[in-house]
Amino acid sequence: MISLSRFLQRTESVVVTKQVRRCLSAQTDGEVRITRILREKFPQATSVKVLDISGGCGAMYEVHLESDEFKGKRTVQQHQLVNQALKDEIQGMHGLRIFTEVPRK
Repeated sequence: MISLSRFLQRTESVVVTKQVRRCLSAQTDGEVRITRILREKFPQATSVKVLDISGGCGAMYEVHLESDEFKGKRTVQQHQLVNQALKDEIQGMHGLRIFTEVPRK
């Protein structure tokens, strides 16, 4: 029988290993595809980050987008632009978290 402390040590090492593996791995196909679309639709973007937060199955993504094209627009308008850019991709998703901002100069 294994002690509780030894079990927790083994469990923690597995969790840490999974996190490190994901951090060191290449982007998923979905992340690459969405990043490409956003870079095409927002050519002035200074930062585009896409993360599959569904565990790799492509059901939910988090998008961080920084672009001068958002200047003077309310947050809801910025998000509408992103939704419009990804309208075809969104049809196959369960969810999309969007974070937008204007670059600081």
